[in-house]
Amino acid sequence: MNKSFRKLKKVILYTFSIFLLLSITGYIYLYVLPKGPEITAPRKINVGIDTFVIHAYKDSERKSIKVWTYKPENWNDKDKIVFVMHGGGRNANDYLNAWIELANKNDLLIIAPEFENTFSKYTTNDYQEGNLFTFFGTKNPKSEWAYTVIENIFDHIKSVNNITNEQYDIFGHSAGGQFVHRMVMLMPESRIGTAIAANSGFYSFPDQNLEFPYGIKNTATDLQKSYSKRLVILLGELDNNPNLGTFRTTDLAMKQGAHRLERGTTFFNMNKVLGNTNNWKFNWTIDTIKNTGHNYKEMSENAIEWLTN
Repeated sequence: MNKSFRKLKKVILYTFSIFLLLSITGYIYLYVLPKGPEITAPRKINVGIDTFVIHAYKDSERKSIKVWTYKPENWNDKDKIVFVMHGGGRNANDYLNAWIELANKNDLLIIAPEFENTFSKYTTNDYQEGNLFTFFGTKNPKSEWAYTVIENIFDHIKSVNNITNEQYDIFGHSAGGQFVHRMVMLMPESRIGTAIAANSGFYSFPDQNLEFPYGIKNTATDLQKSYSKRLVILLGELDNNPNLGTFRTTDLAMKQGAHRLERGTTFFNMNKVLGNTNNWKFNWTIDTIKNTGHNYKEMSENAIEWLTN
């Protein structure tokens, strides 16, 4: 009996040691070692497709981020600046390309940050969940939130390009839609003019008793300020197939709806009821695009009217 117990004890200690070693190694790799492409020298954005790389955080050189841009030939200071947030494929260049013709027709400076992550198939906390928490569940400082990175990029392009715009618009599709609606909810002080969250896979509902990212428990939200921002929940009428793209099917996600169209509608209605109940200004809108499914190009084309009106 004692021999069996000692054997079991050794197995438990060995397993715990391996787990601890893997956790420490993973933490160091994700949150200590420098990551990202090489920083580029500051310069003005070129006409056409361009890229630059800056430090993601203002007070740390631990992480860098590549930013894709498209500048129409006729774009001038005070013309609109639109951040375009990629989906779960982290393919910022593809999203940029989808906006080139739209940018030329409407004089839009397109900024498409690339939240590169080798393990993006296994972790979502760093991008669509805003990097509020580490993969291990501990809180990150606000200076390292993914939403703060957007503000940092805006400061950079304003400074380097002598741009006087005080606001920017932002569009995100799928995982990018998750990013956008959470940014409005969790950082309403951001300099967003119009935010468009398209075809999000699931949402952070305004429930203080529900753990983030399904609810807003343990987050410092100010929903009254969030509701005063202009947010468009943009849905595809045909985005009712859960087999398209990466679709979360956890119990808490499925409670939001059987597919993206249902989840977006439920999310909007719940927030509207909460805003009306508190007599708060509610500046959110929902728009469903007919004959369109989970297609970032078609959703981008239909987002234009919200950015130009």
